[in-house]
Parts: sequence; C-alpha cells; structure tokens
Amino acid sequence: MTAPIAVALDAPDLETAARWATLVTPHVSTVKVGLELYLRYGPDVVASVRGASRVQVFLDLKLHDIPATVRGAAAAVARLKPSYLTVHAAGGPAMIRAAVEAVPTVKIAAVTVLTSLDEADLTALGLAGPAPDAVRRLAVLAVEAGAQALVCSPQEAAAVRAEVGPGITLITPGVRPAGSANQDQARVATPEDALAAGADLLVIGRPIT
Repeated sequence: MTAPIAVALDAPDLETAARWATLVTPHVSTVKVGLELYLRYGPDVVASVRGASRVQVFLDLKLHDIPATVRGAAAAVARLKPSYLTVHAAGGPAMIRAAVEAVPTVKIAAVTVLTSLDEADLTALGLAGPAPDAVRRLAVLAVEAGAQALVCSPQEAAAVRAEVGPGITLITPGVRPAGSANQDQARVATPEDALAAGADLLVIGRPIT
C-alpha cells in the first residue's frame, strides 16, 4: 500500500527529477511538479516523470490570472493528463470555474493561503482575521466555484474539513517530520498531525529528497 504523499520533485535538473520519481514510486501515491521545474523544462518534465514512475502527477502551477487566460492555460496542460492542477483561490469564483470547465478530467486544486505566510503577512495583504478564518473563507469560495481539491496548511485542515465535508480532497504542504527545520514554511505540522486533522494528501519535499 502506498502512502498518501505527494513528493515534491524540487530537483536541479530533469534527470534528477526522473530518478527521484523512480525511487519513490513503490512507496507514495503522487509526485509533484512545481513551477520552477516546469518553466525550466516545459511539458517534457511531466512526460519524463510519468515515464519514470507509475504514480499520479500533481502539477503545481498555481495559476492566477483573468478567467479567460486561466481557461486557456488549463486547457493547454490538459493534454499532459495531470491528476491535479493548482490555481489560486484568490483569483475568484469566475477564474476557478473557468479552470474546472477547461479540464473536466483533472482535479482543480485551489490554493487557499500559502504556507509561507504568517499572521503579519496576512495583515499586510489585507486578509482580515487570523489565518484559519482567511483559509476557511477561500476554501468555501473555491468549492462553491467547483474546485474538487483544496490546498491549505495542516494547521487549518481540520477547520477546512469541517466546512467542506468529506467529498473534497485536502492537500497539505508544510508537512515536516518532528525535529525537522521549518525552512521557508511558516505554518507546519507533522505527518501524523496532518492526517489526524483530515488531510488526504501530504506534500513533502526536502525531508524525503
């Protein structure tokens, strides 16, 4: 049985990303291709990773633009057949709906509040209330617009699950084994705590790679 983990392939080159994908394939359900790797190598990175593994591909591009542009961008990557594609929930309902309509065979995962942001950052951005409140508002907005998955920190997973129910996939970055450095993540939890809070898929990068 594979673990509900999306290994972040934050690799320095395409060959390393493919090698990592091969190594983790027997153990995890998903690998994540992020913006940096995708921009460096283009669609070929998805083909290389898929060829090296038999797991799902989580394409983490965090699309955020006007609805027409996001619709076109989502349609452009649909041929790569990722299991998940991320958009920013802050792009609004129309943008999220555009992505959902463009790729009906892909789960659109709406990113609520980046795990690198703390309370001071949210205040500076004008997001009222503590992080859990902002995350819940964006989560509800995204689900009502058709998002099938949500990305939030493990610290908000329980509150989000209570809001959206069991039918939405909860993806949590900011997952660190006990004793690991937080690095650039501000809101983190252990894998055990994230799963207990209701997360379905844990994004883990550097502690594994």
